[in-house]
Amino acid sequence: MGSTASAQNGTWRNWGGNVSARPAREVTPASAEELAAAVRKAAEDGLKVKAVGTGHSFTSIAATDGVLIRPQLLTGIRALDRDAMTVTVEAGTPLKRLNAALAREGLSLTNMGDIMEQTVSGATSTGTHGTGRESASIAAQIKGLELVTADGSVLTCSERENPEVFAAARIGLGALGIVTAITFAVEPVFLLTAREEPMGFDRVLAEFDQLWAENEHFEFYWFPHTGNTNTKRNNRSAGPEQPVGRLAGWFEDEFLSNGVFQVANWVGRAVPATIPAIARISSRALSARTYTDIPYKVFTSPRRVRFVEMEYAVPREALADTLRELKAMVDRSGLRVSFPVEVRTAPADDITLSTASGRDSAYVAVHMFRGTPYQRYFTAAESIFTAHEGRPHWGKIHTRDAEYFAGVYPRFAEFTALRDRLDPQRLFQNDYLRRVLGA
Repeated sequence: MGSTASAQNGTWRNWGGNVSARPAREVTPASAEELAAAVRKAAEDGLKVKAVGTGHSFTSIAATDGVLIRPQLLTGIRALDRDAMTVTVEAGTPLKRLNAALAREGLSLTNMGDIMEQTVSGATSTGTHGTGRESASIAAQIKGLELVTADGSVLTCSERENPEVFAAARIGLGALGIVTAITFAVEPVFLLTAREEPMGFDRVLAEFDQLWAENEHFEFYWFPHTGNTNTKRNNRSAGPEQPVGRLAGWFEDEFLSNGVFQVANWVGRAVPATIPAIARISSRALSARTYTDIPYKVFTSPRRVRFVEMEYAVPREALADTLRELKAMVDRSGLRVSFPVEVRTAPADDITLSTASGRDSAYVAVHMFRGTPYQRYFTAAESIFTAHEGRPHWGKIHTRDAEYFAGVYPRFAEFTALRDRLDPQRLFQNDYLRRVLGA
């Protein structure tokens, strides 16, 4: 199954390889009606139900020993409304198929994350986001949702219809029902000019507020064990289109960012002492470049080197302190970290359990190469993030529980009350939801 999660001999595994489950059965429905029937049958049989996308979550949010719903037949564009400027897609549609289909129609999403392997419902239900000064997560671009609830009925919601469900279900964690279709706001396709350039760690933090204010989409990567970062700013452009050349693109995105990086990680895993030296070289290998292309070709890039990840949203004004503490911790700890730390931003939004709910946010993501011990690094990073009232990404590794979330999400009780109403029997429950939402 290539880059997606795999199931062998009845065992389901996620992309990162750190979560596995053995469902009692798998169902691949071809319509909302078939999915609703599968949900009713599971309830009769006393089995829990979970839908799984491509398995790009590092948490066990999709794991179940009950009925696993696979959405690969629920794909494609259902409707395109040029007057309302919306597109309605089936929940199992991969983002890359949506992006390509919209581009053919001269349309685009406003903002997106940095990969596009995931299904639209998997990405939105866990709060997947890119970076943006005004434009927020993929879920924040949702205009309407269709979901199958625990009683087997099909519920539609929007700002006007079932607005309290709409407020929560855009990032619903799979707890409120199984999403079958999503309506996104779209706009005429546009060009982005990306400017990537190295910048010192201290300078990027000193100038962060200005870099954030002057660019529609600003992000940077800091290489642990160095004082180096690579910055990326994406801004709308009048053109002309100047894509990355095929050879340069292959060299920078495939050879350096995936091929050499994979080998460097193998070396680092075998001989951790080499990691700081590798980090110094790789943080300098990426030279400055500028290119102009349509959004999905600028926002997203292939990520073939497998890893595990933790990401927290902290209040945007707490970013510099958070990163300085993270750097001091790595320098002090004797840890060997071969993956760069990724920093992005999002404006406050109005989605109940969005990591940016009600506050302007900065995201700090820490990664470890798949197969290397990550607990010590992630635990130390997490204690820094939580000291700043951080909110973990729902699809990435963290150790927080419902008690913690009730403290950092002002509307947490609103979400759990809605879940009590829509799924009183906890048909969509699993261990992860029991931990993060409470029993």
